[in-house]
Amino acid sequence: MLSRAVDQAGDVLDHVHRDALGSSTPCEDWDLAALADHLCQSPRQFVAMMRGEEVDWAAAPPHVAEEWGPTFRVAGDDLVHAWHEHGSDDAAGDAPVPVDMQTAELALHTWDVARTIGYPVAQLDPAVAERALAFLQANLTPERRGPVFGEEQPAPDGAGPYERLAAFAGRSV
Repeated sequence: MLSRAVDQAGDVLDHVHRDALGSSTPCEDWDLAALADHLCQSPRQFVAMMRGEEVDWAAAPPHVAEEWGPTFRVAGDDLVHAWHEHGSDDAAGDAPVPVDMQTAELALHTWDVARTIGYPVAQLDPAVAERALAFLQANLTPERRGPVFGEEQPAPDGAGPYERLAAFAGRSV
């Protein structure tokens, strides 16, 4: 599922254009440039965490000026490779970062970028969003939301899996 999340994030990032970088996003504090930078850096952060390294998620990631999809794919491939070295999943519970948490991070921010640039959300893999939502619903308690996730928002009737994921994570849909 993580590999599918990586593939689709790269596909969506291929549609980011320089003239849209100042656009506001569903992540209230980030414009598209900051969101794309964060998404491109996330796989590297996860790989570092899997190695037991400390990661500062609040630090500004390197700025990506173009080629967001290819930049992300290099880092995403490294993440998938790290999981192959670790084992196919973290069922044994010995992974420093649950694979489903990583999938949730990528799925949510892929939706954020897709919504910002007008990429058709219906083209995103619904199974990725369902897996991400199940992880967040099981682990994102009100006391764990902190400043990163807003209060759960209502999803409209008939909302798809990405809209339900975004609403659960505090996004207005």
